Amino acid sequence: MIVAQLMASPFVGGPERQVLGLAQSLPEHYRSVFLSFSEGGRARPLLDEARRHGFEAIELQHNIGALRRAVAEVAAHLQRLRADVLCCSGYKPDLIGLLAARRVGVPVVSVSHGWTGATFKVRVNETLDRLVVRWMDRVVCVSEAQAVKVRRAGVASERVVVIRNAIGPDAFAAPDPSAREELHSFFPRPPQRLVGAAGRLSPEKGFGVLVEAATAVTRADRDVGFVLFGDGPLRETLARQIAQRGLAERFVLAGFRTDLGRFLPHCDLVALPSYTEGLPVIVLEAFAAGVPVVATAVGGTPEVIEEGQSGYLVPPGDAAALARRLSDLLGSDSERRAMGARGRQRVQEQFTFAAQARRYQELFETLAVRRRRLTCRQPA
Repeated sequence: MIVAQLMASPFVGGPERQVLGLAQSLPEHYRSVFLSFSEGGRARPLLDEARRHGFEAIELQHNIGALRRAVAEVAAHLQRLRADVLCCSGYKPDLIGLLAARRVGVPVVSVSHGWTGATFKVRVNETLDRLVVRWMDRVVCVSEAQAVKVRRAGVASERVVVIRNAIGPDAFAAPDPSAREELHSFFPRPPQRLVGAAGRLSPEKGFGVLVEAATAVTRADRDVGFVLFGDGPLRETLARQIAQRGLAERFVLAGFRTDLGRFLPHCDLVALPSYTEGLPVIVLEAFAAGVPVVATAVGGTPEVIEEGQSGYLVPPGDAAALARRLSDLLGSDSERRAMGARGRQRVQEQFTFAAQARRYQELFETLAVRRRRLTCRQPA
């Protein structure tokens, strides 16, 4: 069984870690191949990581600006590989992948991680994507909440499959003790308790709300520090907001890191203030690290966080509610430890790559059988 993964990867983020984890967890008789649009060379870290794990990985030469050539290039790779199924992640892979797969008769699956509506351009692209996914053989949604959106976009219910994001069972099994010291080195005065956050610095992630919440939390407790990992168009805006709130020594923008996993086990809490989500991988990673999460009740996040058991849920955009819940947990070491343990148990039981791979295996084999039947029916 040959599975082609088509991406438009600007960095190794949540969706990229998901497809890599899936590829490593499928049975031995599966072969995964990664194709990515170059994105100005930014796709190379994903392709290098795929190669490091022994997978074939191809940097495509054409992009959506040369649509016919891009479709022809992807179709040629599908034929060369004799691919059994094509999986697409994102609006650009969805459009080009659908056209290429139809050209060569390969079943095509869209993996719907979530629609953000972050900018006008993104909204236009996502409007196009809502049209394109109607023609996919299957649409995999990473949460029940995203499945609702996909059905509303006009995708027939029988073509919608929910397969949630996952995490490796051995993640954070051996935390690096030096990472705590490195986290402390980000601050002029090391904090006693640390709130971590991670994500693209863009409007839909709500990090401006986190800065407002941090203002209230640190006003009451000067021994708390906040560290935000990630990069994006709002970096300068957030830096100004941090300075204006007098948080320069308490709130650190740590930039994008490929080794985020080293730091998570040494955070006391993780905060996720998003306005929209599919199913956030950062919550799974925090739980695997034994760290409770305070997050907004959006998208698939409530499908992971059990309110009051492994974390707390707050309304999006409500800095006061976020600050209250952060302060509540920061004030109780025993509650944090108990919640972290319950979160770790939850991901180990329900959100492993092994379980995810079994669901994908069922999907791929269903599509392969359907393709063989259709091929057999064609006249000689």
